[in-house]
Amino acid sequence: MTKIIEEKELKALVSLLDDEDGDVVNHVEEKIISIGNQVIPFLEREWETSFNPTVQRRIEELIHTLQFDNLKERLFQWKEGGAMDLLEGSWIVSTYQYPDLELEFLKQEVEQIYFEAWRNFQPDLHPFDQIKALNNVLFNKFKFGANSKNFHSPGNSMINVVLETKKGNPISLCIVYMLVAQKLGLPVYGVNLPNLFILTYKTEEVQFYINAFNKGLIFSKKDIDNYIAQLHLNPVDIFYEPCANVDIVKRVLRNLILSFEKIGEYQKSDEVKQILEVLMDGGDLNQGDF
Repeated sequence: MTKIIEEKELKALVSLLDDEDGDVVNHVEEKIISIGNQVIPFLEREWETSFNPTVQRRIEELIHTLQFDNLKERLFQWKEGGAMDLLEGSWIVSTYQYPDLELEFLKQEVEQIYFEAWRNFQPDLHPFDQIKALNNVLFNKFKFGANSKNFHSPGNSMINVVLETKKGNPISLCIVYMLVAQKLGLPVYGVNLPNLFILTYKTEEVQFYINAFNKGLIFSKKDIDNYIAQLHLNPVDIFYEPCANVDIVKRVLRNLILSFEKIGEYQKSDEVKQILEVLMDGGDLNQGDF
């Protein structure tokens, strides 16, 4: 009985979204938003049965607000929980464009790639050879590669799009690479190099670097030294050492902001700035995009 009363009340609220009094509409919208995310399925049904364009538009805005607030809350909880799962952080970012995307679906996609890599993996190989074997699976068998033709597409920052199209920018390809490598037990981590996100294979005995944007090209610290010198920057530890998952997701969001700005989607770029703010701490250093 309570559910019936609640639905009647919700229907009454939605019917007021077309009220001529702006204060009434604002009050109704605040009331609906206060209910939380569980009201979204009801709003979607109301949108489908409504023939009033104004009501439909306001329902769309309400759904977006609820989903947007929920995204920021999930990202905050991910950060506060230690940001242990990079795939989860990447999934939360993707839900900005794909709110119905399920984390479990992404896990299954990564699992398929991992299984194929595992079949071709020999743990007793030299680290270089382990990486070359993984490169073969990712870049030859699965055909992952650089999205050079559409480098600034927002889809390059969406893990689900990258897994589907097998195309991405440096950081999204590094994320896929890192997720699979770490499931194999390899000590592979992200590195916040200026203007180019890369990976490092690092143990106490050996460290080298991997460029996932260039089919897993292996290179050395000396190559980074030369790269930094060409950029006229002073070498600092963050250009050589593993970075945290939070820093990776921050950079994904910065890329997404730039992508939306490049295509003139300024409202979306402003919203992504709000999402980024959830992860920001005072004194954060911007290591450059992509």
